[in-house]
Amino acid sequence: MQSATAALNNPRAINAWAFFDWANSAFALVITAAIFPAYFTSVTDDQVRVLGISMSNSSLYAYAVSVSYLLIAACSPILSGIADYGGRRMFFLRFFTVLGSVGCLSLYLFKDMSSLAIGVIGFIVAMIGFAGGLVFYNSFLPQIVTEDRYDTVSAKGFSYGYVGSVLLLVVNLGVILNAEKLGFANQGVATRLAFVIVGLWWIGFAQIPFRRLPADPKDRPRAKLLTRGFRELVQVARTVAVSRNILLFLAAFFCYSAGVQTVLFLAAVFAEQELAFGTTQLILIILILQLVAVVGAYLFALVSKWRGNKFSLMFMLLIWTVICFAAYVVHTQLQFYLLASAVGMVMGGIQSLSRSTYSKLIPEGTQDTASFFSFYDVLEKVAIVLGTFGFGFIEQLTGSMRSSVLLLGSFFVLGMLILSQARIQHSAPAV
Repeated sequence: MQSATAALNNPRAINAWAFFDWANSAFALVITAAIFPAYFTSVTDDQVRVLGISMSNSSLYAYAVSVSYLLIAACSPILSGIADYGGRRMFFLRFFTVLGSVGCLSLYLFKDMSSLAIGVIGFIVAMIGFAGGLVFYNSFLPQIVTEDRYDTVSAKGFSYGYVGSVLLLVVNLGVILNAEKLGFANQGVATRLAFVIVGLWWIGFAQIPFRRLPADPKDRPRAKLLTRGFRELVQVARTVAVSRNILLFLAAFFCYSAGVQTVLFLAAVFAEQELAFGTTQLILIILILQLVAVVGAYLFALVSKWRGNKFSLMFMLLIWTVICFAAYVVHTQLQFYLLASAVGMVMGGIQSLSRSTYSKLIPEGTQDTASFFSFYDVLEKVAIVLGTFGFGFIEQLTGSMRSSVLLLGSFFVLGMLILSQARIQHSAPAV
């Protein structure tokens, strides 16, 4: 294993870092987007009682997502402070990966209402492992490459994730759709096997970055880590508070993330309810989003190299705004497929470039980057809550999801306005 002072731009470390995205993105696509939501509603009653409260099964699923994000948003800042002060970045990356994988594997035991608690708790644990690991994974980027390579390496990570998750989704769908031919009692058993495969894929491929990324230093203090980790977080917060460009970027990132993440979570729901898409068509949309996102991640990395990060982000936000207003008037399935292709293109670009842009704004020479990325991560999680709640609230008021997409458009406009005031320095031409 490499030491913490490993040389920057080492191809072995870069590929290993990208393979972590390959490992954990399978959970994001197969579990949270493609297979588990439908499975959850199919094996549970339409109305369930949890802690004495009656609710729909879809509401319970949504609450499970919210609880996961709120818990990790609450604990990741202090954990990142501990990781920075005590040099425990790799320790926490391993911890959350194992936690998430175990949670994912436990979903095999979720068969029906009698095992509802296992399904809900296992899903929440897996979500916490997934979201928690991302904080420490992202913080490795400034540790392994020089600033001039942030954009392309960040794009490489996202592209590995998109490709790996699509490959595993195709395999799992093939098994599920041909369950009886392959000797399974029914599709439910094959679906539960998919959860096991994802968990093993996740923990298995994560061994590559675990072995090749910089190891935690052994000479860092271990006493009073909680107190000193909190002080580390406070120190970073003060740095962020006096940096106008970091504050402006994070504010813009918060606004447009509310739009981006809500689109990703609810695009399939919009297609099903507003345009009568079937299950097969919804899966096709997910595949389109993932595959086109690979192209988008690299394309906008090139645009950034040509005109700079700020120009590239502003251009993508303009496209996102147009997409939202186009969704308001789209009425045919062909139109939505074209819209989904556009979403995929800017989805890959905006996620990849946001991470690399923030890396460039972190003060030069900073070694302890986990605390900086905890702010980034928490804002994204809170943005998901804001965007999805706002989407649902507007739909409830107006009775139409089309009105809700206009709200998402306003998030992108606000993000553009705030970002236009920021100055982003990097090796590309000044913007």
